[in-house]
Amino acid sequence: MSWNPALTPGCPDEIGPDAIETLIIPRARDIGGFEVRRALPAPKRQMVGPFIFFDQAGPAEFLTGQGIDVRPHPHIGLGTVTYLYRGDFHHRDSIGSDQIIRPGALNWMVAGKGVTHSERTSAQARQGPNSLFGIQTWIALPENHEDMEPIFEHHGKDDLPDITDQGINARLILGHAYGQQAPATMFSETFYLDVTLAARARFPLPTEHEDRGIYITEGSIHIAGQEFQAGQMMVFRPGDAITVQAGDRGARLMALGGATLNGPRYIWWNFVASSKERIDEAKRQWQAERWGRGLFDLPTGDRDEHIPLPQ
Repeated sequence: MSWNPALTPGCPDEIGPDAIETLIIPRARDIGGFEVRRALPAPKRQMVGPFIFFDQAGPAEFLTGQGIDVRPHPHIGLGTVTYLYRGDFHHRDSIGSDQIIRPGALNWMVAGKGVTHSERTSAQARQGPNSLFGIQTWIALPENHEDMEPIFEHHGKDDLPDITDQGINARLILGHAYGQQAPATMFSETFYLDVTLAARARFPLPTEHEDRGIYITEGSIHIAGQEFQAGQMMVFRPGDAITVQAGDRGARLMALGGATLNGPRYIWWNFVASSKERIDEAKRQWQAERWGRGLFDLPTGDRDEHIPLPQ
């Protein structure tokens, strides 16, 4: 479908430099030949809407037989969002889900009161050289859903709405924007878009959401006469009409945001909660290793190992 991106004002140069509320430049960390850039949480910004964690995974290249092995680990109080540009992940979790995710599709796992999952490069991908590049985010749950039963949804790329116009290709991963609705079950107002821009193309952010941010994964964009490069996140002032322009090489970016939650969240390791008591209980239960007799079990088909509680 097509969509008219013209907004008033429709020119990046008409945006004031103070429209960017926070600029986040995450540091790259090498974790054994695999690079991760964490934009959220940041020292000056814990969340953008309900998004409380934002990692760029890769790009990374692996030899035959190699890949990623994220052993079983727990979550509470959040939903995990896995979206890949290249490569694959084999997802298994403690509610019985067993799913390969490939580029352009969505894995949406809502931990609620407690879930365990693992993510590994698939056996098929390891048969030859393989690569991985993608984004993993966490969305904090509203208080009235923190104790919900965990759920898992997979939505293929053909199920996610595509929004296109001259020089713009956008895929709506979560929530609603530009009159379109993504299929994943959400528990708070959210939008999340994978946007590819041709050289010098202009892209307006949706105006109906309170919190809005952009993370650049490739290329560069211009805002109010300033150029921003891949690996940077901008969080914008609420209410402003924001249009960004791709640089001479084009750009790929993730646009994200939604309504703010009713209060801050505590975050420790893989746990997010509105109270420290919930996190302390999750720590005790994971350390006790009473699989299937408390908050946590191990994933079906991946029960031989797990990540221990950090000390």
